[in-house]
Amino acid sequence: MNSLLGALAWLTDPVNWSGSRGIPVRLLEHLGITGIAVLVAALIAVSLGLYIGHTGRLSFLVVSTTGALRALPTLGLLVLFALWLGIGLGPVIIVLVVLAIPPLLAGAYAGVESVDRSTIDAARAMGMTEWQILTRVEIPLGLPIIVGGLRSAVLQVVATATIAAYLPIGGLGRYIFDYLTLRRFEPVFAGAILVTLLALVLEGVFALLQRLAVPRGVRILQGSSAARGGIGRAERIQLAAGSLDGDAPPGPPGDRPDPVPAAPTSSHPTQ
Repeated sequence: MNSLLGALAWLTDPVNWSGSRGIPVRLLEHLGITGIAVLVAALIAVSLGLYIGHTGRLSFLVVSTTGALRALPTLGLLVLFALWLGIGLGPVIIVLVVLAIPPLLAGAYAGVESVDRSTIDAARAMGMTEWQILTRVEIPLGLPIIVGGLRSAVLQVVATATIAAYLPIGGLGRYIFDYLTLRRFEPVFAGAILVTLLALVLEGVFALLQRLAVPRGVRILQGSSAARGGIGRAERIQLAAGSLDGDAPPGPPGDRPDPVPAAPTSSHPTQ
């Protein structure tokens, strides 16, 4: 309890919010390391996941690669690459990229794979190329799952980026590693609180992005199909045709209400 109160006192001390070792600087360092690692991992994993999900080839790599990479010890890899490449930012980025690849690869593959096959067949029947099917049908419909993979990767990396201070490089982990050797536990608790708060904020941001990633046309179809008991084949064809712009596609002719005839008007003037 005393350590927690001491950590709160340390966090509210203006001295710790200024200078090259202040909380804003360490926070930007932490976000920078996280952003670089996730970006590099996304260039590798998302591209590969989209290809595998669209073509169906090499799908066994998703299970084997994600399982193998998740089993690797993060700190052990950091020490190994530090001995090989030397002390610097490079070993940290490599380790975090390895950590971020599994959720990104799985999310991209699962997002494309989750798209209804009849929707893709309808798109092909309409003359769409494979690239158009991927970019206009599969990615928009699978985007929530793809963003979910990105969300998982960011949270894992932002929590593990504290190991960058082990070399030492920077980030919020410096408060944990530097002051732990000095047995000053208030800054250690404060660093842990900052990392936790940062992870919670990013969790909320990506949860919102994941909800917004659902195309408006899909939300409209889901709402209308809930009342009718499902999405029909005609609606899937219209969705594949590009009705993701937010306009509700018309349903089959049988689902439309008959027009109400206008009331007849009398040709005689009223008295």
